[in-house]
Amino acid sequence: MSQSLDGKTAVVTGASSGIGAATAEAFARNGANVVVAARREERLEALRTDLETAYDAAVEVVPTDVTDEDAVDALVDAAAERFGGIDVLVNNAGVAAGSDVEAMATEEYRTMMTVNCDGMFFATRAAIPYLRESEGTLVFIGSFAGQYPRPFNPVYAASKWWTRGFAKSVSAQVGDDFAVTTINPAAVRTEFAVDGAGEFSSPEPFKEQFAPGEAVEPEEVADAVVFAAKQSPSMVSELDLYDRDKLTLLDG
Repeated sequence: MSQSLDGKTAVVTGASSGIGAATAEAFARNGANVVVAARREERLEALRTDLETAYDAAVEVVPTDVTDEDAVDALVDAAAERFGGIDVLVNNAGVAAGSDVEAMATEEYRTMMTVNCDGMFFATRAAIPYLRESEGTLVFIGSFAGQYPRPFNPVYAASKWWTRGFAKSVSAQVGDDFAVTTINPAAVRTEFAVDGAGEFSSPEPFKEQFAPGEAVEPEEVADAVVFAAKQSPSMVSELDLYDRDKLTLLDG
């Protein structure tokens, strides 16, 4: 059965653009309270204005660096205090820095690992008590890169393999209490870019590299997140979103 999200509370990290912003909008459109978190406060405030205007949504802005565990704890507690609990956490914040392992600076490596792995751990740890109470849904934004060996940016890919493994293992630990879902999109037309060596490497963001229809749209990922959050008592364990020729290209 599909449950209503009206009056539910969703926390979305990395919400200042792309998948995060589209996901926040999708929850607001479905009647949920939305807590948006990212480092760029001005973008979060603009998003709040848009969602309040378009959907009369209740939106809380909490500027957050997900690599700061105290800030993440404060984000989760602020969300629960404002709305009386948390029903959905969307672990979306992520970055790609550098590409070639041989030339990668240690700072680039640590940036990816701290944002893509530590940030998801901190948010998950903080949210578990609230999700257990609400019997809610924990969503991880993974990647096609977390399912197949990747010849470019192996560290980014490894961080997404970590995301997928962590999500499945958390689900095994707490699955009796709440749902855990991983969404694995291929390239998404957002501001995200892979600057280095490789097939899609370019300083240009994906939204400029791909024309509409050539890659996954952020709204498609957002719809997948909302679909997973609506399932009850069943659970979406994993959902892949690829452009239609993705696996054909991989085989070739």
